[in-house]
Amino acid sequence: MQNNIFSWDKYNQNPIVGILRGLTTEEVLKIMPSYIKTGFYTIEITMNSPKVAETIATLAKEYPELNVGAGTVCTMEDLKIALDAGSQFIVTPIINEEVIKHCVANNIPIFPGAYTPTEIYKAWSWGASAVKVFPATQLGVQYIKDVLAPLNEIKLLPTGGVSADNIKSFFEAGAVGAGLASALFDKKMIREGNYADLEKHFIKMKNEIKDFIKE
Repeated sequence: MQNNIFSWDKYNQNPIVGILRGLTTEEVLKIMPSYIKTGFYTIEITMNSPKVAETIATLAKEYPELNVGAGTVCTMEDLKIALDAGSQFIVTPIINEEVIKHCVANNIPIFPGAYTPTEIYKAWSWGASAVKVFPATQLGVQYIKDVLAPLNEIKLLPTGGVSADNIKSFFEAGAVGAGLASALFDKKMIREGNYADLEKHFIKMKNEIKDFIKE
C-alpha cells in the first residue's frame, strides 16, 4: 500500500503543507529541488491534477526525504488511487467517514477538511491526525482562536487564505500547521521558470513561522 512512511519529524521541522494543483509531473519535478533546498518536506498533489498517480509515484521514488501525499481525496476510489500510487498521507476537502476511518485503521495520516465546530469535532473524534479548516479564507485567524477555546485538544491546520502576511498569526492562534497553494507556489515565477526568486519566496514563508518550528 505504502512505499514509505510519513515522517512526523520532517513535518515538524516545517509544518507547512505545500499544495500543488493542476501541474504536470514534469512541472512538479522542476519545483522540487528548490522546495527541498529551502527546507520544505511535505507536499500534497491534488487528485484533480493531470496524471496524479504518476506524479505521486515519481515523487515518492525520487525524493524519499519528502512526505508525499494526495489532496482533494473525496471518495474511496480516490483513496485507492492515491495509496496505490504511494501516498504517505491523505488530505480531503470534506468529511467522508469511510475515508477517514480507513486511513486511521491503517495508520495513514489523514487531514480531513471541515468548516463548522461540529464537523471539526466529528473529524477529530474519528481519529484525524489534524483537521484541515477549509476554507479558512473568510473565517480567518479569529475563528481558529474561537474554535480552540473550547476544543483546545484538537489540532487545526487552516488551508485557503493563508499567506505570508497572515501565516504567523494563524500559528500564534494555535494552528499546528497550514496548507498553502498559490500563496506558496507563485504561478508567475513557475510559469517563467524563475526558480531563484521562488527559492527566496519559500525562505520568506518559512521565516515567518521560524518561532514555531521544532528543530
